[in-house]
Amino acid sequence: MTTLSTKRQDAAQGDVELTAARAVPIFMAALLGMFIVFGVGFSHSEALHNASHDYRHSMAFPCH
Repeated sequence: MTTLSTKRQDAAQGDVELTAARAVPIFMAALLGMFIVFGVGFSHSEALHNASHDYRHSMAFPCH
């Protein structure tokens, strides 16, 4: 009986570790995406702004 409960605990702990290991890259990708869309889109450099503006239009992202 203890062997079965130990296996269940190990499996549950592995799921938590896997979720935590995946959360960091997902969060970093979201930050990078927000920087590209908003940071570059509102920059004062006209070339960066226009590139971001065209991308937003191609993805049907409302910008004006």
